[in-house]
Amino acid sequence: MGESKTNEANWEVIVKNPALADILTQQLKANVSSGTQPKPKARVRAPIVPALPRIMNTVVEAIPDSMQGEDRVRFMADQVNSLLEKDRMALREYMQLFIRRTVELGASDMDVGGMGCRGMFWYRVDGDKRPYEELGEYVTDETDMLFLNLLNERQMKDLFQHYSVDFSYQLPMEAGDTKRRRFRATCYFDNEHLALNMRAITDEVFALSSLEFHPLIERGFMFRHVRDGLTLVTGVTGSGKSTTLDAIVDANNEDVPAHIVIISKPIEFMHDSKRCIVRHREVGKDVRSFKDGMVQCLRQDPDIIICGEMRDRDTISSALEITDSGHKVFSTLHTISAIETLERIIAEYPTEEQERVRQRLADVLRCVVSQKLCPKIGGGRALAKEVMWMTPSAKAAIKNNNANEIYQMMWEGGPQGMVTLEQDLFRLVGRRLITPDTAMDFSNNKRRMQQLLR
Repeated sequence: MGESKTNEANWEVIVKNPALADILTQQLKANVSSGTQPKPKARVRAPIVPALPRIMNTVVEAIPDSMQGEDRVRFMADQVNSLLEKDRMALREYMQLFIRRTVELGASDMDVGGMGCRGMFWYRVDGDKRPYEELGEYVTDETDMLFLNLLNERQMKDLFQHYSVDFSYQLPMEAGDTKRRRFRATCYFDNEHLALNMRAITDEVFALSSLEFHPLIERGFMFRHVRDGLTLVTGVTGSGKSTTLDAIVDANNEDVPAHIVIISKPIEFMHDSKRCIVRHREVGKDVRSFKDGMVQCLRQDPDIIICGEMRDRDTISSALEITDSGHKVFSTLHTISAIETLERIIAEYPTEEQERVRQRLADVLRCVVSQKLCPKIGGGRALAKEVMWMTPSAKAAIKNNNANEIYQMMWEGGPQGMVTLEQDLFRLVGRRLITPDTAMDFSNNKRRMQQLLR
């Protein structure tokens, strides 16, 4: 009797969805003729989580067992695209339960899917990522379908072309909540199934002064005082680069009438236009590539250009050219120090071009900020940063291919606003925000760190 009701419920769902009807009909006939019933996939569902929408079981049961790997995921994508809007909404609302959990936990990231997550939702809280078993376990077909349902057709096309797709996602605003809950998301293949990372985008912008830059450096970030040049904010994933850039954008937005163009993939924090016009151009939605966005900027009368990431040689070249034309440009790199940043940019070019790039970089570069987020005593994280300002001595060192001299310049450049990462870590130890062991772990130059901690 129970099985009969289940089948009736399934038919009730698909009767309005002909795309699934033929497939499920053939499978049910095959099961009847062989005297077998579909075997439900083993899973553990936590009591605090509601049951999956019925349409999920309907689609998953319709997948031919012979279909595996990318073909299986493509099949599910086709079925998702054919679903009624009410069914897609039910799946989105179910996924939103777990996305909202990120906000409730104060987590920076959520990871789920693929073989690596073992069917569980993982959250990073205060730098530590762990599974939350109380949210239950899910088989890969279920998580694959939940992720595909978050994508539009263009994003699905990118996923199958590049085996990864970046996109932004915003939770619907609840009654009484005036904050936009936005996430930067990446969906990608993991052992022939889909995995998902979603990073919470802060709904508040830090005041630039709260980041504790030297007044001369803070002045250099402002269009009012320095109207050109390239500033790079660098660090590993999750080191707060976007937060720093947003603070710089907001400070200028409140300070001077100008035009700011932000090119990113995806767009994270949405800035309201205050004293500035602020444009948000998302790669893949509003513009084809970072390079195209940078080139198009020249015809849009910008004052400040934010390039979310200098990912390749073309984007680096575009940034150098636009800065050379007299614009103020900010961008990011995945490097951990000022010296590594210089070396990474130059190494992107063939040997015969490196001297030319070195000279050009020395002319347009204004500042490099390399930062890390360190675990604080008592919980939370503290910002540690290395800052190089382009003084005449630093410019000469770059042009003469003596970048290794820059570390000592930063060590002695306190009056000009410069600081090494080790000096800033030592400052945090002195303020009892981090432990000496943490300072040693996060330092780049262990020998200098040991000298400071003696």
